[in-house]
Amino acid sequence: MAKALVVYATITGNNEDVADIITDALEDLDVEVDEVEMTMADPVDFEDADICVICPYTYDEGALPEEGLDFYEDLQDEQLQGKVYGVAGSGDTFYGDDFCVAVDKFGAAFAKTGAIKGAENVKINLAPDEEDIEKLDAFAKQLVEKAAKLDD
Repeated sequence: MAKALVVYATITGNNEDVADIITDALEDLDVEVDEVEMTMADPVDFEDADICVICPYTYDEGALPEEGLDFYEDLQDEQLQGKVYGVAGSGDTFYGDDFCVAVDKFGAAFAKTGAIKGAENVKINLAPDEEDIEKLDAFAKQLVEKAAKLDD
């Protein structure tokens, strides 16, 4: 059975909702999932997972979550070859070009680890709606499919 670790940071609860949706979708696909708030996790924890997911929020005008700055820096030093990763998070389109910038920054950090991108980044405006749930379910499915191909 594949194992996944879903790490999230949230202020409003929207990213915890995103993480919950992804966790549920992965569990429905027979993946063993741990879901952890970012301050309670360390990037080294991804070494015990096949599928690595981060759900960050973007603060103000493109800032990373303050409580996730160390996590972000440490992630870039991890060696996660053979792992599959994905990044999904919510933001506010009010911030224009800074909408969900943290999603892209964490995706770039994952890329430095040697992990394999399993799905395109998912960016959600505010709280996830029905259409977003469908996107997140598809995101989870793509991650599982990519991880399964690596096992073949």
